[in-house]
Amino acid sequence: MDIIRRDTDYALRMVAYLARAYETAEPVSARTLAQENHVSYAIACKLLQKLSAAALVTSIMGSRGGFVLTREPKAITFKQVLEAIQGPITVNRCLLGDFKCPLKGTCPVHPKVAHMQRTLNDFLADVTLAEFAKTKGMQNDDTTQKAKRYS
Repeated sequence: MDIIRRDTDYALRMVAYLARAYETAEPVSARTLAQENHVSYAIACKLLQKLSAAALVTSIMGSRGGFVLTREPKAITFKQVLEAIQGPITVNRCLLGDFKCPLKGTCPVHPKVAHMQRTLNDFLADVTLAEFAKTKGMQNDDTTQKAKRYS
């Protein structure tokens, strides 16, 4: 089971591209985002709609229009992008507020799973698009160092 689905991976690559373009303040077309990130145009458009609905990107109309981030890359987290595309990431459904567990309060697994969830949430909220903008490819970057801290 993948924690990060393929469509989320595509969206992360597209917002990383927008983060690198942020300083220019030039909108990037959906077609360019699709081509540069090896995503079909149709899928790119669907993902950009979700990112727009989550107020992470906005579209600029016109012949020189396209998409831009709604705020600085350092103000948008990995967690926000992930949840915009695939919803909340939960290690186990027992951590959902509406889940009724017959072992509530006595489960030997719950404390560890809850700790795992907190650690995952903290890590995802700690990584920003600014870090994605710094790197291209599998380089030793700040995100790699943060992952080591959480392990």
